[in-house]
Amino acid sequence: MGRLELQVAVRGQRSVAVHQYHQGALRVLRPHYLDDSGQVCFVLVNPGGAYLGADLFLIDVEVAEGGDLLLTTQSATKIYRTPGSFAEQRMTLRLGERARLELAPDQLIAYREASYRQNTHITVRPSSSLVMAEVITPGWSPDGASFRYEELRLRNEIVVETDDGARLLALDNLLIRPLAADVTGMGFMEGFSHLGSLVVVDARVNQVLSDELHALTLDHKAHTGISLTRTLAGTTGLVLRSLSNSTEELNRLLGTCTALLRERWHQQEPLNLRKY
Repeated sequence: MGRLELQVAVRGQRSVAVHQYHQGALRVLRPHYLDDSGQVCFVLVNPGGAYLGADLFLIDVEVAEGGDLLLTTQSATKIYRTPGSFAEQRMTLRLGERARLELAPDQLIAYREASYRQNTHITVRPSSSLVMAEVITPGWSPDGASFRYEELRLRNEIVVETDDGARLLALDNLLIRPLAADVTGMGFMEGFSHLGSLVVVDARVNQVLSDELHALTLDHKAHTGISLTRTLAGTTGLVLRSLSNSTEELNRLLGTCTALLRERWHQQEPLNLRKY
């Protein structure tokens, strides 16, 4: 069990934490800066090392007006056996005007007999910028077989808030039940074992950008599709899904896509957390 609260705001020429609170098996390491852009990087840590049955993790992150946060994890999120009840993570993300959040966790690994639910509620302003990347990987099984976890439910609810109120931009649901399907044939992840997701919400998202990102994915050993949301108050969402048999391949693919956004929108180098 764990709870984490983090609020980031601009102070001077860079973003800093103005509120931190943790309880139980969640905390963040001291902040650091990867370049001179002022973007602050926090690393989320679960000292327990894994999620177990009936575990509940609550994460609340706010990036105030003009703030810039990169949030990553120290290691992969591991979901072990969950007899009796599923493990669950509930995350609330709030972005102010001109606020930016990059969410770049290590992969989520679901092991045999694991059941997991991840609910993320996101509130952005029309000038906010959100980029979330995630890779889902089946864990090792004693008999060497893949897809031994029971169920994964991942739900992203994205709301655009204006002075006139809040309106739903997108509801992104992902449900994987390997044991209830023919996991070797077409129709279940097209025969692939790993899944990558990229969610982008920004006023600069459009069909041209979608086409550019799709072209970048063609050089990777993965099957990829991209969808655009409707436009609300001038901001649009993009959801990329990619299927592969390799965590490394999906990390490279998502890294290539986010590198384009970082360079074009923020004049930053590609993200390479392992070198810091």
